[in-house]
Amino acid sequence: MFSSRQETAVPEVTLALLDAANDRDPVVQEQVRKSILTLGNQQPDKVLSMCQDYLLKHPKLVVGHRVLILQTIELVVKSRIDDISYPKIKSVIQLASDEMTKSKEVVPEWQQAASNILVAVGNKYINDIMEEILSKFQPGVLPHFFVVQTLANLSDSNVYGMVPFLNAIMGTMLPMLGMTKQDNMKWVFSSALCRFSESILEYLANLDKAPDPTVRKDTFSSEIYSAYDVLFNSWIQSRESKLRLTVAEALGSMSHLMAHDKLEEQLPKLLLTILGLYKKNSEHYIITKVKPSSTISLLREMFGGMVQVISAMAHHGYLELEGGDLLVRFIIQHCALPDTHHVLWPMLLCYLTPNQYASATTPLCKSLILLANKKRAAQEASFIIDFSAQGVDTHTHGHDVTDEPSPRLRVNAAFPFRCRGHGAPSLSLLNALSPNIHPKAEPLWENEIPKLLSYLEGFFLYRCIGVILQQCYNKELVRKQLQEILISARHNDAIERTGVAMGIGLCASSHLDGTLEKLEEFGKSDAFRKASGIFGLLKDKNDVDVEKMKSTLILCYGYVALHAPEDQLLTRIDSDILQNISKNFNTKNIFDCNAFFPQVLYSDTFNALHELLRNVLARDLSPDGLQSVFKHIESWLSSGQDHERERAVKTTAELLQFYLDSLSVKNLVTFHNLGALVGRLGPRCTDPNPEVRRAAIDCIYRLMYIQLRYEGFSLDYKDDSVEGLLDVREKLSNPDHSVLYKTCSELTKIISKRLPQQQLSTLLFMLFDGLVDSQSNCSRASSVILNTLLKNRGAEMLEVLHNRLQLIGEEQVKVAIGQSVLILATQHLQTVVNTLVAYPLPYDSWSCEMWMALGADSTLALQIIEMIIEKLNVMVPYVDKKESMLRPGLTKVATSQPLAMTCALREMMLNGQSADAVAYVFPKLFSSLLVRLGSSVGVHLPKDLNSNNSCVSLCCVFRVAVEALRILLGRAQLDAVVKPLDQEGAWDKMKDPQQHTTGVTLLSRAMAKHAGPRLPAIVENLCPSLCNIYECQRVTVTAFFSELLNHHVVTELMILDMLMNNMMERITDTCGTVRMLAVRGLGNIAVGSPEKVNKYAKELLAAMSSGMEEKDDPGKLITLEAMSGMSKILLYLDQKNVQLLVVYIFMKIKPFLENENDEIRCASIMLLGNLSKFGSGEPVFKDQIHNVLVSLLLHLSDPNPQVVKACKYAMRICAPVIGSEQISAMFQKHLLEEKGLHYGEFINDLTKYLIQDFPGMLNFYHITVIQFFKSNWAEIRASAAMFIGKNNIYIYIYILVQYLVLQKFVLH
Repeated sequence: MFSSRQETAVPEVTLALLDAANDRDPVVQEQVRKSILTLGNQQPDKVLSMCQDYLLKHPKLVVGHRVLILQTIELVVKSRIDDISYPKIKSVIQLASDEMTKSKEVVPEWQQAASNILVAVGNKYINDIMEEILSKFQPGVLPHFFVVQTLANLSDSNVYGMVPFLNAIMGTMLPMLGMTKQDNMKWVFSSALCRFSESILEYLANLDKAPDPTVRKDTFSSEIYSAYDVLFNSWIQSRESKLRLTVAEALGSMSHLMAHDKLEEQLPKLLLTILGLYKKNSEHYIITKVKPSSTISLLREMFGGMVQVISAMAHHGYLELEGGDLLVRFIIQHCALPDTHHVLWPMLLCYLTPNQYASATTPLCKSLILLANKKRAAQEASFIIDFSAQGVDTHTHGHDVTDEPSPRLRVNAAFPFRCRGHGAPSLSLLNALSPNIHPKAEPLWENEIPKLLSYLEGFFLYRCIGVILQQCYNKELVRKQLQEILISARHNDAIERTGVAMGIGLCASSHLDGTLEKLEEFGKSDAFRKASGIFGLLKDKNDVDVEKMKSTLILCYGYVALHAPEDQLLTRIDSDILQNISKNFNTKNIFDCNAFFPQVLYSDTFNALHELLRNVLARDLSPDGLQSVFKHIESWLSSGQDHERERAVKTTAELLQFYLDSLSVKNLVTFHNLGALVGRLGPRCTDPNPEVRRAAIDCIYRLMYIQLRYEGFSLDYKDDSVEGLLDVREKLSNPDHSVLYKTCSELTKIISKRLPQQQLSTLLFMLFDGLVDSQSNCSRASSVILNTLLKNRGAEMLEVLHNRLQLIGEEQVKVAIGQSVLILATQHLQTVVNTLVAYPLPYDSWSCEMWMALGADSTLALQIIEMIIEKLNVMVPYVDKKESMLRPGLTKVATSQPLAMTCALREMMLNGQSADAVAYVFPKLFSSLLVRLGSSVGVHLPKDLNSNNSCVSLCCVFRVAVEALRILLGRAQLDAVVKPLDQEGAWDKMKDPQQHTTGVTLLSRAMAKHAGPRLPAIVENLCPSLCNIYECQRVTVTAFFSELLNHHVVTELMILDMLMNNMMERITDTCGTVRMLAVRGLGNIAVGSPEKVNKYAKELLAAMSSGMEEKDDPGKLITLEAMSGMSKILLYLDQKNVQLLVVYIFMKIKPFLENENDEIRCASIMLLGNLSKFGSGEPVFKDQIHNVLVSLLLHLSDPNPQVVKACKYAMRICAPVIGSEQISAMFQKHLLEEKGLHYGEFINDLTKYLIQDFPGMLNFYHITVIQFFKSNWAEIRASAAMFIGKNNIYIYIYILVQYLVLQKFVLH
């Protein structure tokens, strides 16, 4: 225990330690922390109170100092929480909560320290903590970042205390997830949900220790699933890697709390999404980046039970989608990592035989082949498996591999296209396992199985079936087998379609009639009822299947014609084959037929197709007619099959040539679909297939000439630029990618010259679709065409988007247009910005939407803002023009570009997604807009805008700058700055040239109070503007700096020296207002940082003295500021710094005592009073006081009340210097500022003391008073008369008394 003396010393020691806590040396900091903790362990309540009081009394402590104190509080609480009184706990909670949320901005070090205190207290007083935290976690309002972070940390540190609150917390949190736009808030919510889930799981795992053992998992399932839905469907695809990682981590933990049916439903999608994250450039190992515990939680459901995953995915149909086999293979290969070979071999063999795993055969075989080949090459003993042995240890949890797999694999090979084509992998695995099957199998299979694989790839099995049916004499059996083949075939698979056709063709060589009957019957079956005619539009997936079945049927007829006996074919070709082909014919079927189609039939059919299409087009030879035919070919242009794309493009070229040859332009018609056609065909000019490339160029060539015909040119007209396409066509023979893309760029330049502006929009949207073309060459070509178009016609492209916006009413479509602007800007930022800036002012609503769209991407917005700032800082803000010959003087007229750029900044910042960019560049942007604001005062709009009254209200020069600055402060979450400015009318004051500096002062004051940490960077960015040639800019910045010096925050932020140096330099500025503001700022140091006054004593006294001598000062404003500033600094200057200058300064003051300006008179008298404390004991100064004493006495009746108060103050301060105790006492008693004064009685009594104590001065007083008979103020003249009257009476009495005394002495 401490002694009473030690207890008394604790506060003093603690206070000293708290002062020293921010020492620069980390070792000292640590020692101080330990010392305070030692004291806190002895007297926790007292030390906590001292820390709390220290923080409250020093609200402007630097962040580092504040953090150290908060960390100390945390340590004391952690070590002595059981000994701290409950009232003190409550006050600590309140302090920490306030510190954590005082700043709306995230200041991690500070707010984390406060949060840690709450977490420490929460280990014992969870109910009190939650009461405070939940008051700041209200429904419908996004909470502070660290409120959510604190809840997350509490769920970690006090599981049993927090879990009962989590249901309510998540209920409040769920609506907030949809409101959250900022990545940092998404991150903290995801992190919190992860922690909540882990806490709930820990609680449920230890119910025997839990306070409420009735809690169950389903208590939280609904809320967890709702949160999972937001994270999985929205946040997991964020561009921010840190956020993606945290969301993935959260999903893993949350999955354990989801209902089983929901988890089974979501698991396949979750797996696909997580695998998709591997494609992100910066995250090749996102799954393994998650911390081990979360990796387990995320992957336990995904990989822990491979069979369950495959079963669930198969159950929901996901394994049947394209890429499903890769998914399964991916999962199995994760089990086949190097360090798990001993587990997987021979374990995976057991999954080959059970029927429930049949769908996984292909990836299983591939994995087993990989394992077998590795073990075989390494000659590992474990490669050889004795399948006849009993009890083989395979670690398969109940399964065994005593059944030899070769029968199953041979059966698989017999039905190679089942179970996602398991035939080939099964044969390959048989080959790899051959030493395990039989010693003699190895050489035989190594020779025969590769042949079987090649036959299999060449439709061997369908050939076998066809050959077998050839030899079969049972016609009914043949019909049944043909029916089985046609029904069970996968018609969507081009390879299987061809195999079926080959088999049926072979069968027809012996059974022509039966085969034709079966094919006709199949064509009339229910499966074909959805067919919709020769040019029917495809409606759904079933319709797609129907078209593929038609393709199979036509292909079968082709192979029947190929293999049928010649003597029987001729009688059947027209009635049974061609007639049935025509019934099922569609352009799609032709493109779908592959290279195995009989060449003669293919050629004839295609010629017939072209003739048919020409006939259809001839019926409506117009742009609409062309489009109606092209739409049936269009989808095949991007097919994954080379031959299909080639046929589609060549068919299009044939149609366009026919259209061009047949076109006769009689009326003015717009070729309105030119852009759409070029957009579809242009990217094909870099197709991997050279035939497609050449045909595509032919299409573009013919399209350009069709356009020229519509423009009025004759059929034989040759355009040089279009003819250049023929040269481009030759270059496309080169397969080199760089040559192709360069040629594509040349092609685009030619298109750009001939394409009408109104076609650009359609071309754009088609090219955007082309960016996701199935052929990477063509998708890149789309981007090349887009970029080249932007370079050549960027302004028009933006104009197209601008015009489109005016026609669009749906918000979602407007958003899509905005996205287009973003894409354009991403590629060619300078062009986009220059084009948008050049739009006429004021910007219409659609131009504003385009600027707002650019604010949606924070990275792009940052580039644009920095570009605009750079230009604003160097551009001429206005020009001086003579508006009228009748009116003298010049008028300031705004220049267009800076005005437009300010409008652009305003619109971009209106987009909330620009907040991150604005925060990053805030100091630069604030500085630039403040200077712009100063450049807008008294500036008029250009005449072309001013002529439109509506424009004036929309685009007032000053209003634009103010709105931009207000929006900036809002985006930076500085509402505390905006509020006082609105209340005090600061914006209107800034607009008025006479009150501009007052308004800027109010802005500076608000920033100093509410945005201190931002000031150093702002000051640094503003300094160069003090040297600008524009006085208005120098005035604004100097006013801002001047007020900053009125606040101690500049010392705390270590920018005092920078500000003082700048003010010293401005003392000699050519502008009087700047000089006045500089003097004011130097004087303000006495208010903001009085402890620094003596450091700058020499410079301050010189500046103030110079200001009082200012000659170029018509309104004496500089003089007034100099005297006011001198008064302020004299209060803090040391005697040694002023003593030698007292009389000099006094002499400077004296002429202003009778100045007509009330403020100057008042300031000079106040300064005289403040100066007097340095003249005590100096005879010279005493004489100077007596020289002005009469003036001070007379101004006690000054008509201005402030001057009277100043006189009273000065005379009380000067009283000790006068040299009369009686007069001094009288001044101290009667001259009180707030008390009235009976002037007559006061002068009456004072005169007695003057005559008595200073008889030698009477004549001087007499002469001085007489001079005031000519004063400008009647009150002063009356007082002078009264004073001399009283003076004369007492002088006569004094002389008479002296005479009588003298006579008495003589008589005696």
